[in-house]
Amino acid sequence: MTKVVSVVTPVHGDGTGFLGEAYASLREQVLPAGWAWEWCVQEDGEGVGAAAHVPADDPRIHIAASRRGGPHVARTMAFARSSGRYVKVLDADDTLAAGVLARDVDVLNSRPDVGWTTSRVLDLLEDGTKLGFEGDPEPGLLPRGSGYAFWAEHRRPQVHPATLCVRRSLLALLGGWMALPASGDTGLLLGLDALASGWFHEETGLTYRKHSGQITAHPAHRAGPEWEARMSLIQEHAVALRAWSGQVNAP
Repeated sequence: MTKVVSVVTPVHGDGTGFLGEAYASLREQVLPAGWAWEWCVQEDGEGVGAAAHVPADDPRIHIAASRRGGPHVARTMAFARSSGRYVKVLDADDTLAAGVLARDVDVLNSRPDVGWTTSRVLDLLEDGTKLGFEGDPEPGLLPRGSGYAFWAEHRRPQVHPATLCVRRSLLALLGGWMALPASGDTGLLLGLDALASGWFHEETGLTYRKHSGQITAHPAHRAGPEWEARMSLIQEHAVALRAWSGQVNAP
């Protein structure tokens, strides 16, 4: 029986124009024997028109729409429609590096103590320049709780949540992504870190496109009342999970 890794992609507005490149990077992935991928594309709102930007004859592509709720709600809706035992993130404007899905599957298959994987990222700037993501950890095991320790000190994740591949049961336990206007993927990452150890691939796994239309370019993304509220809830969520899972004493 073929085993499946589900790739979830939220899309809205200008993001549809990048879907062809995302699909091309997914199509080139070579998985271990007995494995296949499915691509669950979730339109965030009506009239997005994702189908016009991807092949109509690839049965691995599943497109659906839901009411506008932002990318993290759309990711969770894509997860709800998926069937894979592992769930991989791929944003509409990003591309997967060669071999990343096979690396994710290999680790999660061989290491039952690992609940999720991440990898090195290259930022793709609008002028075509590619830059590495600063602060990468040593490759290999990311012990449970180490992600929170880094975030508490630096107020940013040590690994890029746009590269996550997660065991389905663990993602279901957390209810998918935090329903925030931004940083819901950081909230998920810290939730995963509270419950299970992760794994970091030193090989590049993703090209992360930087452009003016993305959520992270908004002025409220890194400062102001909304940012403070998001960070406060993300921390409270992580601390509560750490307490319930026995990592720390309950507050």
